[in-house]
Amino acid sequence: MQISAVVERWPVAGSFNISRGAKTYVDVLVAAVRDNGFTGMGEGTAIYYEGESAETCLAQIEAIIPRIETMSAYEAREATQMLLPRGAARNALDAALWDLEAQQKGISIAALVGLDEPKPLITAFTISLNDENQMRRDAVDAAAKGYDLLKLKLTGEGDTQRVAAVRDGAPNARLIVDANESWAKEGKLSLDIAGQAAELAALGVELIEQPVPHGQDHLLEGVQSPVPLCADESCHSADDVALCARYYDAVNIKLDKAGGLTEALKLARAAKARDLKIMVGCMLSTSLGIKPAFLVAQSAQWVDLDGPALLAKDRKDAFIFENGMIHAP
Repeated sequence: MQISAVVERWPVAGSFNISRGAKTYVDVLVAAVRDNGFTGMGEGTAIYYEGESAETCLAQIEAIIPRIETMSAYEAREATQMLLPRGAARNALDAALWDLEAQQKGISIAALVGLDEPKPLITAFTISLNDENQMRRDAVDAAAKGYDLLKLKLTGEGDTQRVAAVRDGAPNARLIVDANESWAKEGKLSLDIAGQAAELAALGVELIEQPVPHGQDHLLEGVQSPVPLCADESCHSADDVALCARYYDAVNIKLDKAGGLTEALKLARAAKARDLKIMVGCMLSTSLGIKPAFLVAQSAQWVDLDGPALLAKDRKDAFIFENGMIHAP
């Protein structure tokens, strides 16, 4: 096999704002694996809040190429699970190796992993963190494009007002919110989570993502939230499911966090075994980045794969976002 990887920069449409900051572009890592006329492709986005960068992920792949390039696609994928830590580098290479093996066998990736062929799904559209008037305008625009499921970025202050503004702008939309770890500071809750959740429930919010920082999940002990709580930063791989089941009702599976489709499928099985609901999300990415995630999302209760829709442009043969649905190209 010939294995290569490059970093590409893709501009965001406007700005993508969350409680940790704003982004006007995303750097993605693209892996390519070539063998006998076939080329498998995969993409990963660095988990910046864990210290990853596109450049460090590129270096991780380049470091193991000599150890796996003489293997088959299957053998290399199995080896990669041990040679690379979870993260964007393993995700990109894992996806490329699945893609290559599927092409070599003349079947789809879905068939190769034992899943039915994917169908179009309802996807959330993200409303970036902003003042309530701008979030209302963004909700109006999203509703006009046909999005019936909106995901709001929150910050721990003025959240009820922001959600109320979005509800006013999109009165018929389903709403989920992402606190991005902002409802606790310095090891203590910064607000009454059950009370805040009750206010959001009254506005029709059906899911709250990651209210407290990763590693401080114990702060949710005894919290009786009227809205299901979903672990995002606190759930990376199947090994995290047991702890998450103590404090959360759902987990958000992102392939960059998990380290690829291989681990994401294990994570989904572990979550279902614990009766946890599943959300499948993504980082900012192109359509190449969400191709394997689209397979995992087929059995999810919530789908948030709008990463490519937030970019100024996408790749050729991109996923189609239409009337609130995501369709395979």
